[in-house]
Amino acid sequence: MRVLYLLNVSNSSQLSADSGYTFADLLAPAMTDAGAEVTVASPVPVGDPRVHFAPTTSPFTKYRARFDPGVDALVTLMRERQPEVVVANQIEAAPAIRVALLEAGVDALIAGYCHYLPFSFTDTGALELDPAMDDRGLGRSVLLAFAAGLAACDRVLVHSSTAASWITAAAARTGVDLGDKLHIVPAPRDVRLVRDPDGIMPPQGRATGLYNHRLYAHYGTARFTQLALRLIADAPVRLTVMDLFGTRSPERIRLDPSPERHLEELGTTDGVTIASDRGDRIRYRNLLAGAHFGIAPFRPGCPWSMSVIDCQAMGLPVIGPRTGWLAEHIDNELLFDTDEQAVRITERLATEPEFYLLHAKRAFASTADLTPEAVAARYLEAVR
Repeated sequence: MRVLYLLNVSNSSQLSADSGYTFADLLAPAMTDAGAEVTVASPVPVGDPRVHFAPTTSPFTKYRARFDPGVDALVTLMRERQPEVVVANQIEAAPAIRVALLEAGVDALIAGYCHYLPFSFTDTGALELDPAMDDRGLGRSVLLAFAAGLAACDRVLVHSSTAASWITAAAARTGVDLGDKLHIVPAPRDVRLVRDPDGIMPPQGRATGLYNHRLYAHYGTARFTQLALRLIADAPVRLTVMDLFGTRSPERIRLDPSPERHLEELGTTDGVTIASDRGDRIRYRNLLAGAHFGIAPFRPGCPWSMSVIDCQAMGLPVIGPRTGWLAEHIDNELLFDTDEQAVRITERLATEPEFYLLHAKRAFASTADLTPEAVAARYLEAVR
């Protein structure tokens, strides 16, 4: 099977912060091991030299990635690579990919991977647009482009049951019949970030929590900051917050300056340490190993989080709000609805060794089926 994997890298200078790239870097070699001939079309190659590389140019903004996929370049790519399966990690690009296949005279299956959803649903069933995709009212257009992408795909792959239910509901509201296209294929855990929980020592009355998510406003960073102040004041906890971006370009700051604002606020908060892995996976592992638990993001439209999986694969319990995929995946004893509940959970993690070690083992076990080999097998089965 010849697989052409189209990958949009949002920030090639900060690959460690790009979960889509990390996903491809883990999955493409595992698909190769399973017998597929994989070409990754991307601004940067993945690390395994057995995976073919077709260089592409990163879109200037997140909106260009959705509305200007570059049909001419796609036609050339299809003619050169003659794929049997094309993976579209930018769902909105699927109609353009279909056009390019038609022009190139190539008969290939299009598999769209819903790596990111531009919407979510509330507990009452109301559809909410993601504010990150709604600059100057573009959110509705992005939603419709996403629906058009679903219609153009032969397969639609999603991370979780939560994502599947949301996409099914959104497709129905926009007149798209998914039929039997939809498949749940979770993301692989990073083999470099796996630690046997049997060797983990519980906290000795004080715990370090790690928040390793992008500091955009739409990730609920203000809500996290509110909780951070409460945890530091009322629980035996100190917090480490990851700076995943470093110095961003002026263009990205102009589009959304919220990460810089939140980083400055958190950096001046007593009890909070700002840390960076500087793009080094070993340093990142050491930062994870130096923490006792993780904190999930407060992003309403969270269909999956690689940062949560990173923590859990290292045997770190993750606490999180009872919402979206988090409520599906995280152990019920670690979910909270209020700051008071979060304080109580962290107190138990810090001071009750048996409770801590139980959840360290449960966290690790929750990633047992996410090896790259297992995920690649599910992926290839879905696209046959």
